[in-house]
Amino acid sequence: MNQSLKGRVIAVAGATGAAGHAVVHRLARAGATVACADIDARRLDSLADSVRRAVPGATVVGQVVDLLDPQAAHDWADHIEAEHGRVDGLLHLVGGWRGGKKFMDTDLSDWDFLQDMLVRTLQHTSLGFHDALRRSDAGRFAIVSQSGAHKPTAGNAAYAAAKAASESWTLAMADSFAKLAGEEELQAAATIFVIKALLTDEMRQAKPEAKFPGFTHVDELADAMAELWTKPANELNGTHLWLTPR
Repeated sequence: MNQSLKGRVIAVAGATGAAGHAVVHRLARAGATVACADIDARRLDSLADSVRRAVPGATVVGQVVDLLDPQAAHDWADHIEAEHGRVDGLLHLVGGWRGGKKFMDTDLSDWDFLQDMLVRTLQHTSLGFHDALRRSDAGRFAIVSQSGAHKPTAGNAAYAAAKAASESWTLAMADSFAKLAGEEELQAAATIFVIKALLTDEMRQAKPEAKFPGFTHVDELADAMAELWTKPANELNGTHLWLTPR
């Protein structure tokens, strides 16, 4: 896991969550310039400070961005490319969960929330970064989906549907990359990571006897995302990378 990302400029949307912390630290350790976005300036500052303490010399920048605003997402992509000369990746880690146990108890306000968090932010960032990623010699776009999108359960109808929509959108982006490359070598790739649920050290400490079957530790996700730049685009584009048993 020592591959170098020196010279790469990678954006992370939803950077201040548990997965975001792990991914930003991992990318910084590999030498990437990491551009982080969130809606909370204090959380961004705290993340940047923690990375710089852990990785002396790391280049981590934060920007407050409302990803529900499509123009703001476009402007964020433009700013990164203007500031750093390139954009080699966008890792979309904006998350959220709503659900219950019974299908008939589904609250459609949950769908409204999940559509915004999981789908709208994805649409805005993918459209905003699409062209910049194509200009890179190794543009990578990735989302984190959930196994429930492939086998929905009664209480998770809204969540599974939002994740399925996110997957379809990402696959459409992958098709765009492939079609625009034409006969030329594919340089950009859109990829879907699939998990059951994420696991943190804090969760283990809170429940030391729990087994967490099928869970993916945030550090494992971070390692897998960092590896995107070690593989050719044609092996990644439009693929599902499962980090939990199918």
